[in-house]
Amino acid sequence: MEKLKVSFFSTPPKERTYIKKKFDKKIFDLRFYSDNLTESNAELIEDSDIISVFIYSKVTSKVIDSAKKLKLIATRSTGFNHIDLKAAKKRNIPVCNVPYYGENTVAEHTFALILALSRNLHKAYVRSIQSNFSLDGLRGFDLRGKTLGVVGAGSIGMHVMKIANGFGMNILAYDVNHNHMMQELIDFEYVSMDELLSKSDIITLHCPYNKHTHHLLNMDNITNVRKGTLFINTARSGIISPEALYYAIDKGIFGGAGLDVFEGEEIVNDENQMLTKNVPVENLEAILKRNLLLRRENVIITPHMAFDSEEAVQRILDTTIENINGFISNKPFFKVS
Repeated sequence: MEKLKVSFFSTPPKERTYIKKKFDKKIFDLRFYSDNLTESNAELIEDSDIISVFIYSKVTSKVIDSAKKLKLIATRSTGFNHIDLKAAKKRNIPVCNVPYYGENTVAEHTFALILALSRNLHKAYVRSIQSNFSLDGLRGFDLRGKTLGVVGAGSIGMHVMKIANGFGMNILAYDVNHNHMMQELIDFEYVSMDELLSKSDIITLHCPYNKHTHHLLNMDNITNVRKGTLFINTARSGIISPEALYYAIDKGIFGGAGLDVFEGEEIVNDENQMLTKNVPVENLEAILKRNLLLRRENVIITPHMAFDSEEAVQRILDTTIENINGFISNKPFFKVS
């Protein structure tokens, strides 16, 4: 029997070692690539039966069409907006994801950013390594009694609210779906987006990115935010428009921002190659804007690492492996399309 060819993209050595141990070598021919899958290297999957990608791979219709034997697309993420679902459906290729893996992981990183900003930890660290132990400008504020606005009250948002309860915060939530049982358990209030923006001391995003949440925060509603509010985004950069983000920071509407995701993050790894190849103007603009944000003392940027704990990554890999094995054995798996 011919082995099934499975191509894994964006896989560091440690993950490759783990994956290899979980598949039967008699059935699978595993291939690993450190690069993301794009149209420029789509020839790598010409004979692949299954591909597994992360969020920075762009599985376009052209990429899908280049893989004539493709039978399954397994993304190692909850979101799947980096995959052309229509093109996959046209070829009857199922797409599977990892719906649950980092609810507590992302929530904990969210509060790491909130605490760093509320107590100026990032500023204090920079001063300390420079042997400057002055307290000037480092006074923070308590979280107890403050109002946290959670945009997206799904599994991650619920974990964020549980942590907020421990700090004695008041909690507002905006979501198209209302879970009244969890509302009673956690003690929060569902409100409109405008009410959340106008009443929150801290706003944190935890909704998925799709056509309904694209630029959910924008120039039309950003002025509803109270001046000095902290803004946290560990979800997706496209939920807030770039114009609204930079305007809010410039005008002090956001007193501080903790960004684990930002516009153009997928091309940052190529930044050192900018002088040796043609680069779209919008990519250069994204990098310039990011560099301007990095210079601001009230902005903390982390490299899309909210999901990245030892335990969460193992859950991602385990679920992906289960998805692939479930597909070939006609057992249930987490199919999104």
